Amino acid sequence: MKLLVINGPNLNFLGIREPDIYGAQTYAQLIEYVEAACRELDIQVQCMQSNHEGVIVDAIQQAYLDKVDGIVINPAAYTHTSVAILDALKAVQIPAVEVHLSDIYEREAFRHVSYPSLICKKSIYGKGFAGYREAILFLKELLEK
Repeated sequence: MKLLVINGPNLNFLGIREPDIYGAQTYAQLIEYVEAACRELDIQVQCMQSNHEGVIVDAIQQAYLDKVDGIVINPAAYTHTSVAILDALKAVQIPAVEVHLSDIYEREAFRHVSYPSLICKKSIYGKGFAGYREAILFLKELLEK
């Protein structure tokens, strides 16, 4: 099984950006956490981060060409604005899970809109790094049926 984990804008600044919301752990620690979870579950994983919407769309399209089995996506701020990312997820039809470190529904009203949730098989909010593991386990179970 092969997964792609996509992280959107400003996640590369974990540990620096608003630690009261996102915690003190760094992006490098997030990637270590995700890779360890996938190793434990015998899953191949590729992780990427971009601050650019088009790069994220390209990664989703490339996942189709690379025959990736599932996508874990934290589109960050693009959650609330990007129809392009939604359309890319719709186009490739790869099972995807949306993850957010914070609970977007406990934050500003403009963050309550989630375009990816319209196509993702599941959305996980406010569980920190553990949300990624939950997403990986969900996709493993779904894909092994």
